[in-house]
Amino acid sequence: MNYIWAFIVGGLICVAVQILMDNTKLLPGRIMVILVCTGVILGALGWYEPFEKWAGAGATVPLLGFGNVLFRGMKEAIDKEGFIGLFKGGFTACSVGVSGALIFGYIASLIFKPKMK
Repeated sequence: MNYIWAFIVGGLICVAVQILMDNTKLLPGRIMVILVCTGVILGALGWYEPFEKWAGAGATVPLLGFGNVLFRGMKEAIDKEGFIGLFKGGFTACSVGVSGALIFGYIASLIFKPKMK
């Protein structure tokens, strides 16, 4: 059942983004920033954690989840280290995910040999 909820929630998030892309003139980069900022705001309001518990991976994998991870990391770092945590928290919280994306993207580029258009 967890897989079904993750699929449904993640799919609904993707549908909402696709509707936004089709019905506005926003560029994809701006939509991604909106998603990350929305995740941060939902985390700051305390609404993302119950949503994440209910939806599982469907809530943590999209860019909303990335924004929430940034918020959590910054909050924890600020609580531990004060003002300097504002600058360190986001990097330490999401470093594994970003590193993984870079490494696997590089490996995929070696395997599939992409061409510039």
